[in-house]
Amino acid sequence: MSLRRRRLLQSLTGGAGVWSMQPVRAASPGVDGPPLPGPQRPLAVPDVVEQQLGNGLTVLSAHRPGYPLVTVALHTRAGRDQDPPGMTGLAAMCAGLLPKGARRKGRAVDASTLALQAEALGSGLDVASGWRTASLVMTVTTPKLPAALALMADVLRQPLLRADELDRLRVQTLDALKLTLASPGEVSGLAARRLYWGASVHGGSATPASLQRLTLEAVQRHHASLVRPDRTVLVLAGDITPDAARALGQQLLGDWPRPAQPVLTAAAAPAQSQAERALVAMAGSGQSGVVLTTVFAALGDADRRIAEVAAALLGGGYSSRLNQEIRIKRGLTYSAGGGGESHAVGGMFSAYAQTQHATARRVARLMQDELQRVAREAATDAELAARKANLVGSFARQLETTSGLAAQVASQYFQGRPVGQLARFADEVLAVTPEQVRGYAERHWMAQPPRVVLAGDLPPEDGERHVPLATLDLEQPLLSRV
Repeated sequence: MSLRRRRLLQSLTGGAGVWSMQPVRAASPGVDGPPLPGPQRPLAVPDVVEQQLGNGLTVLSAHRPGYPLVTVALHTRAGRDQDPPGMTGLAAMCAGLLPKGARRKGRAVDASTLALQAEALGSGLDVASGWRTASLVMTVTTPKLPAALALMADVLRQPLLRADELDRLRVQTLDALKLTLASPGEVSGLAARRLYWGASVHGGSATPASLQRLTLEAVQRHHASLVRPDRTVLVLAGDITPDAARALGQQLLGDWPRPAQPVLTAAAAPAQSQAERALVAMAGSGQSGVVLTTVFAALGDADRRIAEVAAALLGGGYSSRLNQEIRIKRGLTYSAGGGGESHAVGGMFSAYAQTQHATARRVARLMQDELQRVAREAATDAELAARKANLVGSFARQLETTSGLAAQVASQYFQGRPVGQLARFADEVLAVTPEQVRGYAERHWMAQPPRVVLAGDLPPEDGERHVPLATLDLEQPLLSRV
C-alpha cells in the first residue's frame, strides 16, 4: 500500500489500519441541536401604485430600493378562458409563439436572435399562458430595464406568428400530450376537470384533435382581437419609483394605439356536470390516479380567505390532513394533497393522489371522509395556526425576490382585489378562526356530493361504467355512472 493511500485510510479510521466503530458522542446542548427560532420579523410589503396611460394600459409598480434589480412583466387578458369552442389550446399556442420571432426596428428577428438579445441583458424571456392572461417576464439590473421592456413590447405587439413555428410548436405540444395521457395521475386530473365543469371553458383541455384544428389564421385573429393596450398590464417591482415606472411605460408603450372597436370575449358561464363519478380505463397502467373535486370560492367571494385556509388544512403540504391520513398513517401513496382554483364564475377544490389499483377506491373514500370531517369537527387552534403559518410563510418568501413580488402584485390585480390591499394578506389569513373553516365546509362541501374520477387498470364495479382511454374526449362533457 502506498504511503498516500495509508494516510488516507488512517484519516478515515481514526489512525487504525482497519475500520472501527467509534462510540456515538452525546450531543452538546446549544451546539449540536437545531437552532432556536429567531425573533418574529414584520412582513414588509412595499406600497403598490396603480396608474393608467392614455391608451388604457395599466401600470402597477412596487418600489423596493436598495438593490439595482427590477422584475418587469407584461400581462395581457388573452388567457385560456378565451379559447373558442372546439379550439382548446389556442391561447396557449399563441403565447408560445410570441418569443418565436418578432419585428424589431422594422426588421424580422427570429427566435434565436430574440433569445440572444434577452441573454445579453442578463435575463431570459419567460412566457406563460394562464387562465386569464398571457404573460412575458424578465428580471434585469436597473440600467438594463429600458432595453428589456423595449424587447418585451416588440415581442408582445409585433410577433411574427410564422406558420413553420406553429407547426413545430404543435408537434412539441402533441409529444408532451402523449406523455400526459400515459400518466394515470394526469388523466384523472384532466377528466376530473371536465367532469366538474362540464361544457364550460374551464373544463377544457387540449386534445390531439383540438391542436390539429388550430390554424395560423386562428392564432392571428386571437392576437389581433385580444392583445391590445386596454387589456394589458405592465408590472414593475424593484428598484424603480412609481413616477419612473409610469414614464417608462409611456415611453415604450404609450404609442400603442387603442382600437376603437370594443373587444368581443368568449363567454365563460359555468356548466357543471351532474355526474358524480367517472372511471377512465387505462389498460396496463402501473397505478391508478384518484381525484376528488368539490366547490371552492369564486374570485369575488367575501369568504375567499376562509376557503384558502380550509383548502390548506385539507390538502396544503406534507402535514395536511389528506397526506397525514392517506400517506403517513396508511402508506397508500407517496403523496396526497389538494388545492383550490378560483374564477369569476366559480371555483373548484381538487384532492389528488396516485396509488395501487387495489386501493384506489379506498383512497377515494378516505378523501371524502376527510372532506366531511372538516365540516363536522372544527380544527384545533394549534392545527389551524400551523396551516395559516404555512400560507403566510409562503407569501412572505415570495416577497423576498422581485420576481415573487411582481407575481403577487399581478395575482392581486387579476383576482379583482385592490392592489393597495396586498399588505392585508397576512392579517386576513391569520384572522380566520377554526369555526369559520368548519362553517365554510359545512355550507359548501356538504351541500352536494363531491365528484370522483379514477383512472387506471381497475376492475369494474356494479353500476359503474368505464370510459376507455381511447374514447376519452376532453372536449365534451364526460360520461360517467348514471
